[in-house]
Amino acid sequence: MPASVKKLKVVESAAPAGSDVTVTPVQSAQDREVFIRFPYRLYAGDPNWVPPLEMERKDFLNPKKNPWFEFGNAELFLARRNGEVVGRIAAVDDPHWNDFYKSRTGFFGMFESIDDPSVARGLFDAAASWVKAQGFPEMMGPFNFSTNYECAVLVEGFEAPPAVIMTYNPRYYDALYTGAGFTKAKDLWAFELSTSVPPPERVVRIAEKIRHREGIVVRSIRMDDFAAEVRRVKDIYNAAWEDNWGFVPMTDHEFDHMAKEMKAIIRPELVLIAEVKGEPVAFSMTIPDANYALKAAGGRLTSYGLPIGLVKLLLASRRIRRVRLVTLGIKAGFRKRGIDAVLYLDTLTMAKKLGYSGGEISWTLEDNVLVNRSIEMMGAKKTKTYRVYRRAV
Repeated sequence: MPASVKKLKVVESAAPAGSDVTVTPVQSAQDREVFIRFPYRLYAGDPNWVPPLEMERKDFLNPKKNPWFEFGNAELFLARRNGEVVGRIAAVDDPHWNDFYKSRTGFFGMFESIDDPSVARGLFDAAASWVKAQGFPEMMGPFNFSTNYECAVLVEGFEAPPAVIMTYNPRYYDALYTGAGFTKAKDLWAFELSTSVPPPERVVRIAEKIRHREGIVVRSIRMDDFAAEVRRVKDIYNAAWEDNWGFVPMTDHEFDHMAKEMKAIIRPELVLIAEVKGEPVAFSMTIPDANYALKAAGGRLTSYGLPIGLVKLLLASRRIRRVRLVTLGIKAGFRKRGIDAVLYLDTLTMAKKLGYSGGEISWTLEDNVLVNRSIEMMGAKKTKTYRVYRRAV
């Protein structure tokens, strides 16, 4: 059955004029399996692609297990040529985005295609027809299924594998998007920072001065009080990002679900909460780059009934030497006071102490000048650019 949790208008089939490509909705369990498995064939032999765990992808697309489907809707499509699957896409309705921004925008995500403009156009047109049938004049993406999850297309920085929970795609995707009439909506940036290079003395001096002047106390998350800590972080999160482009508030169920998944991989020492006079006013979350371990597992925890993938994942996880700073937020009223510099410095210091060689800070908005400047002041270098596209339907 389709991924949609409500009965919406669906597109039965689509194909570009004069093309031998047919695009149809996912209707059966077999179709869904093919939808999930297609990227494993598409990226076979690509040394930088990190195969996700199949079981995780199945749960992500399961309305009974993914809390996003409590309010959102998605229709999955497969593109075939002569019976062979050559691409996939999801058309997405995210009412929380439109409620928050007072907009009428449809979305798409989970796009994968061979290097063929007719295949890509067939997929985009199918998603556009579905979005239009829901009453939306434009669509934007890719979002899987919102900015709270994987999103955007890699357009610069193909030399290294993606960090955990970041996207990866072939170089030809940008041409497929622009060839199908998409234009840039926003660029997202990723930065690289090494723990082997000491932070600039000026940054350290300023951060320590701010820490003393503002009375900032930075502590690690308390795992023995995890539920309460999640509530504190949630309050900061919703207050810190509400003015940023792309921000969509998470429901309590979404946030708790994500926290539960993150609990298995976080290093408590790298999840920091900054307090002023006992009030939590900022937090940052840095996690081990689990993609190193996921790549070793090859997408499956079992093979021929044996836990081969699980063993490989566990062994590889012990050798993770990179991290990703996923998020850093500060409540209004405490911004532009240098708290971000304190959190960056403490994260860098702790990551080095724990034996990590460095990692990625991602993602930031291209036009968030203050944040990007603060990151660069720590000695980080921009290494990747991701793009969100839009087009009328």
